[in-house]
Amino acid sequence: MINRLLSFSLMLILSPFIILVMILIFFADGTPIFFAQRRVGINNQIFLIYKFRTMKNNLKDIPTHLISSGENLYTRSGPLLRKFSLDELPQLFNIFKGDMNFIGPRPALYNQEDLIDYRTKLGIHKIKPGLTGWAQINGRDDLTIEEKVLKDKYYIENYSLLLD
Repeated sequence: MINRLLSFSLMLILSPFIILVMILIFFADGTPIFFAQRRVGINNQIFLIYKFRTMKNNLKDIPTHLISSGENLYTRSGPLLRKFSLDELPQLFNIFKGDMNFIGPRPALYNQEDLIDYRTKLGIHKIKPGLTGWAQINGRDDLTIEEKVLKDKYYIENYSLLLD
């Protein structure tokens, strides 16, 4: 309940800023402004995660760590939005809907089978994914899949308000 209340409050407070980001995307890159992607949630259930669009239209679902820096897949506003993680703001709606928490393992893409399998093996699939998590703030895309999953496991085993 606290996640829903806080996400709703943040959507209201940040609405002028969210509208400015929408205008930036519209004028720099056109439509669509939002992007929905299939992700793996609690108990390996698929849900749609919402983001501001930072990649060109009609691309395959590629994990960020597999995109080479030489590929020009980003929209004009994409690098700026990603640098400051502004593309993640629409996930406040995912939290409000109950698909996600603020803190937990980042939801895997539906096609990241190695990550999904490893998380399932260690029981990480039993908690809701988060907007941010222990692996996110301790390496993000610089971590191997094994390192990410072990950081997720550490978070679950040591969950506390202080750790959050």
